[in-house]
Amino acid sequence: MYVQPPAAPSPRLRVDLLTKEFPPYIYGGAGVHVAELAKELRALVDLRVRCFGAPRDERHVSAYAERELPGEQNPALRTLGVNVEMAAACAGADLVHSHTWYANAAGRLAQTLYGIPHVATAHSLEPLRPWKAEQLGGGYALSSLVERSALESADALIAVSHGMREDILRVYPEVDPHRVHVVHNGIDTRAYRPDHGTAALERYGVDPDRPLVLFVGRVTRQKGLPQLLRAAFAFDPRAQLVLCCGQPDTPEIAAETAALVDELRRVRDGVVRIDGMLDRTSLLQFLTHASVFVCPSLYEPMGIVNLEAMACGTAVVATATGGIPEVVADGGTGLLVPVEQEQDGSGTPLDPRHFAADLAAAVNRLLADPDHAARLGAAGLARARTEFGWDVAAQRTQAVYDSVLERRGDGPRPDLLMSV
Repeated sequence: MYVQPPAAPSPRLRVDLLTKEFPPYIYGGAGVHVAELAKELRALVDLRVRCFGAPRDERHVSAYAERELPGEQNPALRTLGVNVEMAAACAGADLVHSHTWYANAAGRLAQTLYGIPHVATAHSLEPLRPWKAEQLGGGYALSSLVERSALESADALIAVSHGMREDILRVYPEVDPHRVHVVHNGIDTRAYRPDHGTAALERYGVDPDRPLVLFVGRVTRQKGLPQLLRAAFAFDPRAQLVLCCGQPDTPEIAAETAALVDELRRVRDGVVRIDGMLDRTSLLQFLTHASVFVCPSLYEPMGIVNLEAMACGTAVVATATGGIPEVVADGGTGLLVPVEQEQDGSGTPLDPRHFAADLAAAVNRLLADPDHAARLGAAGLARARTEFGWDVAAQRTQAVYDSVLERRGDGPRPDLLMSV
């Protein structure tokens, strides 16, 4: 009797993920997003990662070095050079998925060259970060041009929050709203969880028995560090302030921050500044021991760092801007500080003194009531575990891929259908 052989399994969708940051070289939230998303997507699609920098050992991860150009060329041109190489390597992909303007051009070029769909995740928008002109000069105009071209032509856009989606449609009115999907950032609560060790605190001279207010972020206009430092003059004098600072965007913001820290240290003790990326264990210990985690951002499409604090059981005080209210529930997992902002894209508070005073009042409210802070922290931990898993983010991202292929008439194929 003839028995028909089983059909060969359908090939999985090949997705080329295009990004500047990828482990072990990560410096911001977009890099964390890409790294965690990639882990989960590998179970769903045939994933190839293309990133910047030194060679990686990981299978299906290719890195491209920025090449030196003759003369004193703007760094943005070197970025575009990498994008050309990345796009060339995307031959054979079924779909490309770019993250941030640093890789958007590669997605746009591959889309045009090979006729394949381009999905772009927006972690922030260049027109809403005008302070980057300090950092990039004419490169800021170039980065804005790249982003606009890529987002307006992408087959689908992924926004990391509903607030980010609203920003996309406001800044780029040519974008079809039906092409913009929301997939929230996630948190790996197996990796980010309370760590009650004190070695990191002791190493940096932080007293584990004193109240602790913690900031973690880059030294950039976007993160609101100068506003936090001005608010800190009014913090409860019993509290320590620990600033875990990433690399400054410009010499100007570096000098402004250093001057404010010096001024603050003249009137209160317990001000500790830590420069550079902390190792995971040290970060977890600071997040766990913090009485309050503060996110004073003036522009924050989502804010993974708030999820990291919540996953360690710490109450959050954050600015009520961008996608932060979608993460931090006011009165439930933390306190939100309202702010009226300039509408010129800078996010500058209309009344900086009032904003700083409100920020200080929210921090002091939790410092004065540790039991309340603990309840908010416990609720934040529960919310991080149940609502913000990266597996869910990957499944929703795959659903966007399927919708793009279906619209183009290429699918979805049975082997790509989600089960959620």
